Amino acid sequence: MFTGLVEARGRITAVKPSDAGVSITVASALGRELSVGDSVALNGVCLTVTKRADGDFTIDVVPQTLGLTTLGAVRPGALVNLERALKLGDRFGGHMVTGHADGTGTVMAVTRSGDGVRLAIELERKLMRYVVPRGSIAVDGTSLTVAGVEGRAVTVALIPETLRTTVANGYRRGSSVNIETDILAKHIERLLEAREEPATPGAADRRDGLTMQRLRDLGLVE
Repeated sequence: MFTGLVEARGRITAVKPSDAGVSITVASALGRELSVGDSVALNGVCLTVTKRADGDFTIDVVPQTLGLTTLGAVRPGALVNLERALKLGDRFGGHMVTGHADGTGTVMAVTRSGDGVRLAIELERKLMRYVVPRGSIAVDGTSLTVAGVEGRAVTVALIPETLRTTVANGYRRGSSVNIETDILAKHIERLLEAREEPATPGAADRRDGLTMQRLRDLGLVE
């Protein structure tokens, strides 16, 4: 679990084919805080450290993740956002981010707003039902508040600190970004779907609470 508060940026130094898919090596001061087996979010994608040496660490990315996220297009020299997994008891400053990207978005516009920037991002249609104004969204692993929603366009505001400490300062029209929508919205949707599923024998009893038939099924009454 992550918070969407990026701890550091890293620079990709190598991208090589591996038995698992692709092996990516990242150079960052944060690498000294990582051990083999640790989870780290790289541009919002939860991955496992497989090797570590000095400030460099290596992660393996499987084909499914390469196809679903922007990691399939990364090249040496690219900057990436990094965040270590949340520790129990840590301050929770962003929102619940799992590191399981739902898909990608495309930057439609980058507009200066005072010292900050407003981004308009086009999302895949399937993701729009999970996005609401003033809700949370993770863009390349950065926890942001949705400022507006229009059609498939989502607007977010980036403050100077975010521009300074993440890869967001490099976004341009056409940039691809990893998107993770709010996990709470997805759970609510699944619960509502479950309520609408055709009932099977005994399902109503289980859903609506204890009944005499439910007690008989449990062998508690005759």
